[in-house]
Amino acid sequence: MSLSLKKLAFAASVVALSSAALTACNPAATSDAPAIEKPVFSEVLLAEWTGPYGGVPPWDKVDPSTFEADLIKAMDSANAEIEAIADNPAPPTFKNTMAAMERAGEALDRASTVYGVHASNLTNDQIREISTNLSPKFSAFYDGINQNEKLFARVKTVFENMDGLTDVQKRLVTDSYRSFVRQGANLSDADKEKLSEINTRLSELTTKFGQNVQHDEENYPTLIADKAQLKGLPDWLVDSMGVAAEGLGEPGKWAVTNTRSSMDPFLTYSENRALRQEVWEKYYGRGDNGDAYDNNEIISEILQLRHKRAQLLGYETHAHWALETRMAKTPQNAIDLMEAVWPAAVARAKEEVADMQAVADSEGADFKIEPWDYRFYAEKVRKDKYDLDFNLVKPYMQMEKLREGMFYAANRLFGFDFKQVTDVPVFHEDVRVWKVSKDGELVGLWYFDPYARKGKRSGAWMNAYRTQHKMDGQDVKVIVSNNSNFVKGAPGEPVLISWDDANTMFHEFGHALHGLNSDVTYPSQSGTSVARDYVEFPSQLFEHWLSTPEVLNTYAVHVDTGEPIPQDLLDKMDKAATFNQGFSTVEYLASALVDMKLHMAGGDKIDPDKFERETLEALGMPSEIVMRHRTPHFGHIFAGGYSAGYYSYLWSDTLTADSAEAFEEAGSFYDPAVAKSLHDNIMSVGDTIDPAEGFRAFRGRDVSIAPLMRKRGFPVPE
Repeated sequence: MSLSLKKLAFAASVVALSSAALTACNPAATSDAPAIEKPVFSEVLLAEWTGPYGGVPPWDKVDPSTFEADLIKAMDSANAEIEAIADNPAPPTFKNTMAAMERAGEALDRASTVYGVHASNLTNDQIREISTNLSPKFSAFYDGINQNEKLFARVKTVFENMDGLTDVQKRLVTDSYRSFVRQGANLSDADKEKLSEINTRLSELTTKFGQNVQHDEENYPTLIADKAQLKGLPDWLVDSMGVAAEGLGEPGKWAVTNTRSSMDPFLTYSENRALRQEVWEKYYGRGDNGDAYDNNEIISEILQLRHKRAQLLGYETHAHWALETRMAKTPQNAIDLMEAVWPAAVARAKEEVADMQAVADSEGADFKIEPWDYRFYAEKVRKDKYDLDFNLVKPYMQMEKLREGMFYAANRLFGFDFKQVTDVPVFHEDVRVWKVSKDGELVGLWYFDPYARKGKRSGAWMNAYRTQHKMDGQDVKVIVSNNSNFVKGAPGEPVLISWDDANTMFHEFGHALHGLNSDVTYPSQSGTSVARDYVEFPSQLFEHWLSTPEVLNTYAVHVDTGEPIPQDLLDKMDKAATFNQGFSTVEYLASALVDMKLHMAGGDKIDPDKFERETLEALGMPSEIVMRHRTPHFGHIFAGGYSAGYYSYLWSDTLTADSAEAFEEAGSFYDPAVAKSLHDNIMSVGDTIDPAEGFRAFRGRDVSIAPLMRKRGFPVPE
């Protein structure tokens, strides 16, 4: 693992159930590096990875009962390596300081990677207890590095003497120096102690926040025993709910689990309004039930501590501290983009609500549209306005066929070939592995963990088990994974997913491709290790390849007949492409704006529910829509890495929409010249260049908001 300061927060967040990417490497020494004897570990969790493909994670050998002791030992080993760098009597140079930091902590990296996957994909009471115990230890460990005065002095010396370094090396040095400063290296001893106390407490709180949300996801399913209450639900959904109930030990019943992938289709199709409200309230009430797992007090304390830390470090608010290193640079720049889109999104949402209310009224419904009605009546409007029933699309959305379509697009764009392999261990029987090659040479491995199960956090994400680098003349190969929560079908039956789920699958694969395309020297600049408001750009862009004719005509084929989606159905989907953009944009932007305002509100104690309610009222939030992530379960910002950063998806989508038009202008999403430019300027460079510079090299100019507005069907500002 690289212990450059840029990576420290990533590694720490693994223990808090994050999906952060970590680097595993085995570099050789250089002539002026400190003489550190490389430790040899007998512990499975710490030992070098063995086996094919440059070594693979030893999933078949790890013992969760050793996680805590092994991770503590790994921290001790990493500390010894860092101390050796700091105590090196030779004058500081790039090689003996910066490059040495890039090499340090391999055992900790390996252990954190394996443990992090267990914490996200296989968690249980034992893992949760370990996470609770380890979070303050990791916080103290990283504070010890951030506040190591001798180490910082060496980095500062290199920073002040960068003549002769390459541009890539200068960027690495500058980022590391700035990270030290941002983490308190220039503070007095007393203030460093205060900072450590804040960081330790924040680590404990964010861990608890995530555990509380996961508790509510696992313990509030909606069980249905009467088949008459399933009216309106398509057969595929009824079948998946039956499988979910069996998994909960309730055979013969049907279950709506408390996750988005289960909640969303139920609210779309169920004719039982009371059940829709029950499912909606359970999902949007996660972390907000006034019990031992309620997150409101935790949120208030997190916000106070983040503000106190920002002030201690010399920043106006946490938002100002967080955005300093991102493309947006300042909170106001992010707010300006969101507020440019918000009025058009709200106006469109009001039009959507009017259409839905008209349908409800025409059917004799004696009520005003409420949030639990939105999806149900939106689907009716879709059928009425566009003659489009997504139930007719579902039989063409076979998960395995669409996975093949992802492989096809990756091959056309980047020359990747995928071959399934069975000679590596996996952490669960559902997981499969593919070898990725290009021109006959190994690129890396791709792990796929598609199905929901107890102990797996909700949502979809990408992990990097090992990132690419070429430091010290090596050629370290990538290992990445994609993780989803699709409902497994009956044995032997194809798994059908929704159109939205298919988009998500392509999105997460875009993150994996960002890692697989990486071609950099230093680990901490590899793959997805880019600014938070840039990292979603490649993944959002890859969503576009799902709807290309080349993918749809070959891989979106009917589960029974093998025929591709009929052209008239594709035409309806294209015509309805901007349908419901008011809803999707408003629910997202509401979350992003509340996130930013929470982190700019100062250090006073707040009531999160009240703050959320009053902020949305001030924004003019339509009452029929709720935030995509309500504050009490907003894991992105209170248990992940997106605090004051949820705006990043819109920022990235602005880049995405503009870049998609580059392919459209070329006449094909498979245009070789545009694909090569995408690879050369975006996908392969990691954080070796400023992201704005990379975008300009790809697009030939700065980004424009006009493509984003066109993509969403909103008026383009003059």
